[in-house]
Amino acid sequence: MKKNLIPTKVVTGKDTRWSYCNAWEPKAINGGTPKYSVSLIIPKSDTVTVEKIKSAIQAAYEEGASKLKGNGKTVPALSALKTPLRDGDLERPDDAAYADSYFVNANSATAPGIVDAACQPIIDRSEVYSGVYGRASINFYAFNSNGNKGIACGLNNLQKISDGESLGGKSRAEDDFADDDDDFLS
Repeated sequence: MKKNLIPTKVVTGKDTRWSYCNAWEPKAINGGTPKYSVSLIIPKSDTVTVEKIKSAIQAAYEEGASKLKGNGKTVPALSALKTPLRDGDLERPDDAAYADSYFVNANSATAPGIVDAACQPIIDRSEVYSGVYGRASINFYAFNSNGNKGIACGLNNLQKISDGESLGGKSRAEDDFADDDDDFLS
């Protein structure tokens, strides 16, 4: 297995759940530039992924110090900045999918590569939805625009590991008609 040589890049664990998944079509938020995006729900029990993310945020902070400093005399403390690792219990207390989890919202102007557990490209769009479990390749970087400073999370690629209950409330066509006992062709 290759060692990750980029300190700001993380590949999440396989128990990461995808929510608000816009992996096929970019979507504009509040009239902004359309982007591909996904909210990555990481169980608090996945301490390996959580620690990798914290280290990558620290690396992005150190790498982006001059950008974060801007016109100021000093670089703001990391604790004073917006960071992408958020606590689902605190920020989404009414959403069971975020219970006992952290989450990171990742986005990109370019489409992520999307593969299955065997690293084969996924063509069927219905295979990728909010609720899927999989790994994500993400990167962290400093930003300073219009007075907003912090660390953001970029979306690189996605690997679906397994199906999960849909979080969007919309079922897949395959599931709706899979258990139909009526032999309508007879």
